[in-house]
Amino acid sequence: MPPRPTVAPTSRRPHPAWSVAAVAFLALVGAAAFRAAPSILIDPLHQDFGWSRASISSAVSINLVLYGLTSPFAAALMERFGMRRVVTAALLLVSAGSGLTVFMTAQWQLVLLWGVLVGLGTGSMALAFVATVVDRWFVARKGLVTGILTAGGAAGQLVFLPVLAMISERHSWQVVALTVAFAALAVVPLVLLFLRNRPSDIGAVPYGADPDFVAPEVPAAPGGAVRRALSVLASASRTRVFWLLAGTFAICGASTNGLVGTHFVPAAHDHGMPTTAAASLLAVIGIFDVLGTIASGWFTDRFDARKLLGTYYLLRGISLVFLPILFAESVHPPMIAFVIFYGLDWVATVPPTVALCRQHFGADSPIVFGWVLASHQIGAGIVAFLAGLVRDRFGGYDAAFFVAGGLCAIAAVMSLAIVGRRREAVAQ
Repeated sequence: MPPRPTVAPTSRRPHPAWSVAAVAFLALVGAAAFRAAPSILIDPLHQDFGWSRASISSAVSINLVLYGLTSPFAAALMERFGMRRVVTAALLLVSAGSGLTVFMTAQWQLVLLWGVLVGLGTGSMALAFVATVVDRWFVARKGLVTGILTAGGAAGQLVFLPVLAMISERHSWQVVALTVAFAALAVVPLVLLFLRNRPSDIGAVPYGADPDFVAPEVPAAPGGAVRRALSVLASASRTRVFWLLAGTFAICGASTNGLVGTHFVPAAHDHGMPTTAAASLLAVIGIFDVLGTIASGWFTDRFDARKLLGTYYLLRGISLVFLPILFAESVHPPMIAFVIFYGLDWVATVPPTVALCRQHFGADSPIVFGWVLASHQIGAGIVAFLAGLVRDRFGGYDAAFFVAGGLCAIAAVMSLAIVGRRREAVAQ
């Protein structure tokens, strides 16, 4: 028998895109630590300083709004200066804003630190960062990776809650603030060492691309990142799709970060549930959010994103309408059922929303999604404040949950009104 030809062994090293995604995942989780803090610190700050819940919620609202408004400019800054520099600066802002709160003595300082500094920092690592990483480093598995990174940020926010609640009860809210500051700071070395701006920086191509792949050139806008972000907004805002996406995502933010993320723990505490138990329920929501968002990314690669969005919003609205009757002094099976159901839907809306931005706006989609995310956070910020006001005026949160449920039904209809393929040309 003739000898068999020798075959050179193939390399089984993972594509570098996965290393970049892993570091991005850790950065998002590090930033999420602060976003977990406000819901468990509303009552301690109210007790220590005597500030009303509405005034404390106003700082959270500013944080949420800046989180969104910063996102499109951060995406443009990443085009100009690179992801590594922007993300490093963002983590340092989060760490400083959280750590300095231990020295505050007045409400304006809470607004400056919680609202402005941390809002700018977390906004620079918002979901537009996810869209940038995915668009630069992946050709295949875009929906799946979007789901994984989105789940990391959202679930990290909720999974931190029981730990921070325990620290708050055993020590003080100041220790919580310092814990968050160190958590954000610990991610900085990883970002500096492993986060790369583009595959071409290391002589690679995106995951799933042909070896001769050439990344599309993004024209530099006169005036830098600010002009680029505003020019993309001016162009996208002349389309119907943009406003439908922005409107549905505003309702998404109102019904998640603004209402449940900020006020679920105080609402449960109003019914006699211990803070740690309520925080643990939010953590379970975060765990199921990981499953739901990754599954949503998988579905987005295979099914109509509009129909997925419509389904997600409708189911979320139904669950929120039933939530007020589920609060009790202890955790019981119906509340567990809500936690699982709502958790699967928490940010499942992100992968199909990103996909629709990519479908309709092409190379501008990360910045367009940044503006869509801005609407998400504006909705979250408005409802975070209004829900606190409802609690101060009426002694409970029921009306806020009912209104949020109705808004989700409207979002479901708006999602189905988005055209299924690119029929609208972005006006030039």
